[in-house]
Amino acid sequence: MESSFEDLINSYLETKVGIANNFLSADLAKNLASNIISLHNQNKMRPAGTGSAGQVLHDKKNRGDAILWLDRSHNNKDENDFFDRIDTFVAYLNEQCYTGIKSYEFHYTLYEPGTFYKRHLDQFQNSNNRAFSIITYLNVDWKQSDGGELSIYHPSSEQRIEPTNRKTVFFKSNELEHEVLPTHATRLSITGWLKT
Repeated sequence: MESSFEDLINSYLETKVGIANNFLSADLAKNLASNIISLHNQNKMRPAGTGSAGQVLHDKKNRGDAILWLDRSHNNKDENDFFDRIDTFVAYLNEQCYTGIKSYEFHYTLYEPGTFYKRHLDQFQNSNNRAFSIITYLNVDWKQSDGGELSIYHPSSEQRIEPTNRKTVFFKSNELEHEVLPTHATRLSITGWLKT
């Protein structure tokens, strides 16, 4: 599956947005999606906010998703398999591109129908250690009519990416503003940042 690493890096170098269609195995993607639905049904997902620790704002007019941070201490096999996959990608990225990634953070993300996340940049005002944003989608049989595209704003154009199952998107956290357009179906992903 290392070809997906090359897809991410090569498309990033060409367009500043890396895209790979099969970053995760089908089984792992299915299991992670099941985890999100189960956690949501148990009311363990929490409304997402904006801002950094101590200054988090919750405003559904700006951001409507629910999240739960992944952590190896959960001892969840699927989360740990995901982290193993990320570890392999980070090692590959550092070796091939000398990016100096030292850590990462990821959370489950669930958008219910009618929710969105307005245009923003993935960088805190008081911290610049997020080097790359990386999002993996877990939506089987996603249709164009379901909406929920990731809209990325380049200097002279807008790029829209459908959140289809197993697709991974990768871009510099401090360069490209982006938004999640209103979704008309439950939209699942794992969202995170590779950090220096």
